[in-house]
Amino acid sequence: MSDNQFIAHVRKADGEQQLLETHLAETAEIAGLLAAKLGLGMAGKLLGLMHDFGKYSEKFQSYIRHATGLLDPDADEEENTPTDSKVDHSTAGAQWVYGRLKVFWAQYGIGELFGQMLGLCIASHHGAGLIDCLDPDNGEAVWRKRFNKDDALTHLAQCEQVADKSVLQQAQSLAGEALLKEMLTALDAIIRPMSESFNKERKHGEIRTPHKIEEFYLGCFTRFLFSCLIDADRINSADFEREAQKDVRRFAEMPDWQAAIDKLEAHLAQFPVRYPIDKIRRDISDTCLRRSGDLQGIYTLTVPTGGGKTLASLRYALHHAQKHRLDRIIYIIPYTSIIDQNARAVRDILGADWVLEHHSNLEPEQQSWQDKLLSENWDKPIVFTTMVQFLDAWFGGGTRGVRHVHAMTRSVLVFDEIQTLPVKCVRLFCNVLNWLAQYGCSSAVLCTATQPLLGQVPNPELGSLKLAKDAEIMGGGQDLDILFAGLSRVEIIPKLKAGGWSVDEAGAFLLERFQTASSCLFVVNTKRWAQELYQYCRRQNVPSDALFHLSTNQCAAHRRAIFDVIKQRLQDGKPVLCISTQLIEAGVDISMACVIRALGGLDSIAQAAGRCNRNGENTDKGQVYVLNLQEPDFSKVLPDITAGQANADRVFREFDGQDILQPDAMNRYFEYYFHQRGSEMSYTLANSVSGCLLDWLSDNSRNPYMPKNNKRGKAIPLLMQSFKSAGRAFAAIDAPTRAVIVPYGKGQELIAELCGAWDAKEMRRTLAQAQRYSVNVFPNVWERLQKAQAVRETLAGSGIYYLDERHYHEAYGLCVDEAGEMTFYDL
Repeated sequence: MSDNQFIAHVRKADGEQQLLETHLAETAEIAGLLAAKLGLGMAGKLLGLMHDFGKYSEKFQSYIRHATGLLDPDADEEENTPTDSKVDHSTAGAQWVYGRLKVFWAQYGIGELFGQMLGLCIASHHGAGLIDCLDPDNGEAVWRKRFNKDDALTHLAQCEQVADKSVLQQAQSLAGEALLKEMLTALDAIIRPMSESFNKERKHGEIRTPHKIEEFYLGCFTRFLFSCLIDADRINSADFEREAQKDVRRFAEMPDWQAAIDKLEAHLAQFPVRYPIDKIRRDISDTCLRRSGDLQGIYTLTVPTGGGKTLASLRYALHHAQKHRLDRIIYIIPYTSIIDQNARAVRDILGADWVLEHHSNLEPEQQSWQDKLLSENWDKPIVFTTMVQFLDAWFGGGTRGVRHVHAMTRSVLVFDEIQTLPVKCVRLFCNVLNWLAQYGCSSAVLCTATQPLLGQVPNPELGSLKLAKDAEIMGGGQDLDILFAGLSRVEIIPKLKAGGWSVDEAGAFLLERFQTASSCLFVVNTKRWAQELYQYCRRQNVPSDALFHLSTNQCAAHRRAIFDVIKQRLQDGKPVLCISTQLIEAGVDISMACVIRALGGLDSIAQAAGRCNRNGENTDKGQVYVLNLQEPDFSKVLPDITAGQANADRVFREFDGQDILQPDAMNRYFEYYFHQRGSEMSYTLANSVSGCLLDWLSDNSRNPYMPKNNKRGKAIPLLMQSFKSAGRAFAAIDAPTRAVIVPYGKGQELIAELCGAWDAKEMRRTLAQAQRYSVNVFPNVWERLQKAQAVRETLAGSGIYYLDERHYHEAYGLCVDEAGEMTFYDL
C-alpha cells in the first residue's frame, strides 16, 4: 500500500488493511439504507461518509501505520483536554457537517439545527453515547465547545486538504438544500408548530408556548440517526474483520411474512377444543386476526390470564406486518425468565431462522472496540427482548443498546405484561412509543390481563399514550366484561387481618388448604418469605417429592427443570405444593387447584390468579386467597409493592362482594395507583437543577441556558438535551444487577469453557448458552459473595464471573452462605 493511501482499520487476523475511502463509502451505504426507512437516506449517507473523516489526519495515520499496541485507534478524546493516549478522529467530521449546513436558511435556524443533529451523531460515535448539548448543572452549551474545538486537535483543515476526492465530492454533494428538504419533510410535524407559535407570539416580545414534547421528539430523531450510524459503522468494521458473515446481513430485505403466516395458521388449526375456555381462546385469536388489518397505531390487547394472548398477538403481528409491509416483529417482555419459553414456542412453530433472543446480560460492560463490533445485531424477523433493554436503548448511555433503536422503526412492537412498566419510566415510555407510532412507522400492542391506563396518566401534556381509534382489540366496555366473565375461573377471597399473618400462621393456613386441594401455590413478595415458608413446610414433614421452592436465586435452567417436574406431577394427578416469588406470575403455564397470594398490587393478584384452574378443568371455581403477611416496611426499598398493597386494599373494600378481576375494578385500581404516583412518572432525579430525566431529554426547561427556549431569537430552537448525563443517570431498575454463572447442570461445563482460551466467536456462543445458567445478583449480595470469595472471574479482565459450587443449593439456588440453609440479604 502506497503512502498516499489512507487506512481505516487493520485486520487482527492477518494484518490486512481496510482503506479509509472504502470504510467511509461502505458505511455510508449501510447507514443510508437504515435511515431511508424514515425517509432520511441522504442524512444517513452523509453521517456514514463523514463519521471517520478525522482519520485522514497525519496523527491518526501515523499511529495506525506504526501502532505499538498501546493506543486504541477507535478511542476518542471526548472531553476537551488533549491526551497522548487518544486520537480524536470524530470531531473533524462533526465540525465539517455543522459548518456546511448551518448557513442554509439561517434566518429560521433550520440549517443550524440539522447540522447540530448530524454533528452530534458524528462527534459521539466512539464515546459514551450522544454527548450533552447542555451541562445539566450550569446550563453551559457544552456542545459548542466540542464543535469549536481547536483545529490543532481536530485536524479538520489538514483532512480537507488530503482527503480522497471521491469522499469530499460526495459529501459536498450531499450537504446541501436537498438534504435539508429531506430532513424538513421528515420532521415537519415537529418543527411546524414551533415555527408557527414563534411567528405568532414574538410580537409580544417573548415566546411563551412550551414545546417540551416536540423537543423530546427531536431528540428521538437524533437518537434514530445515531443508531443508524453506530450500527452501520460497527457492521462494516465487523464484516471487514470476518468477511464470511457479510452473507447473513438482511438490511432492506423484506421477510416473507406469508410463509410464517401459513405455518402459524396450520398450527392453530390443529388445536383441539376440549374445554369451554378453548372456544373462548379461539375467539380471541380470531378477533386478533380480524383486527390485524387496522391502520397502524398503538393498540391494547386486554385478555384475562390463560386467554392465549401469546399466539393471538403473534397472529395479529404477522398479519399486520404483512399488510403494512413492516420489517420486524419485536416482543418486549418484562422478565428474562419467560423470554426463553415464549421464544421457544414461536421457534417451534416457525423455525429457528425466524426468531432471535436478545437478553444476555453476561457480556462485560467494558469491551474493547473489537468485541463491540461483534455484538449481536437484530437481523431476524422476530426478536424477543426485555423491557430493560428496550428502555436502555432509548435512554441509557453508551453505544451498545442504541444500535437497536433503528430496528424498532417500521416494526410491530408487542409489549407483554405491560403493567410491569416501572412507574418512573411511564412518561419517557409513552413519549417514545408515541414517536415510534407517529414518526417511526411502527405499530404497538400492549398486552396484559390488567391494562394500566397509560392513555389517562396525570398531566397528559408531559406524556400520555396516544392510542389509536378503537384501540382495544377485544372491544371496550360490555365486550370486555363479557370476555372476562366467560374466562372467569376463580374467586378471590381476601383474608386480611390486623397485624398481618406470621410465617407459622401463613404456613398452617397453606397446609390446611393443601389437605383439601391436590395442588397449592403460595406466591410471596420476597425471597426471604419464600425460603422461610418453604422451611416451615419441611419442618411439618411435607413429602419432599411434593414440595417445591422457586425464586430468581435459581438459574433459568434450574427453574425450568422444576417447572417440568411440577407439570408432570400435575398431569399425573400427584400432589404439588409450590412456594414461589412473583416470577411464577408471568408466562408460566401451570394450573393449580388453589392459590394463595401475599397482598400486593391488584395486577399481581390477578396474575397469580391466572395460575389457578387455568384451563377451566374444574367446573367449580378455583379459590385464590389473599393474605397480608408480616413483612418489613417496603416504602423505601420496594415502593411499588407498598403502593400496590395500599391501593389493592382500598379497591377490595370498595368492591366488597364483587368480582375483583373485572375491568371496572382494575381500572379503579390504576386510577388510584397512578394518581398517587403521578409525580414519579417523569423519572425524578435527586439533587438536580432540572428535577427529572424528562427535562434533560427535552427542553431542559429549568436550565439557565434560555435563549433557545422561551426567549429564543429564531423560529426553530436548537437541541437542548443533556443526552450523556441522562444516560449516566438512567437505570431501568433501581438496583442494577450483575450476572454470575452458576454451577448447575451444564453450567459447570460452560464455566470450564469460559475459563479456557479466549476466542471471540466461541465466547459469544458459550455466553449465549450460559445465559440460562446465570443468576442476577443485587449489589449488596454481590458484595457479600465477594467477601466470602464465592465469585471468581473466568479470565482476568473479562468481566464474566462464576459462582463457587459450594454456594449453590439444590433447593434454594445461589447462597451467600456455603451450601446449607440460605441466608437472604436481599428482598
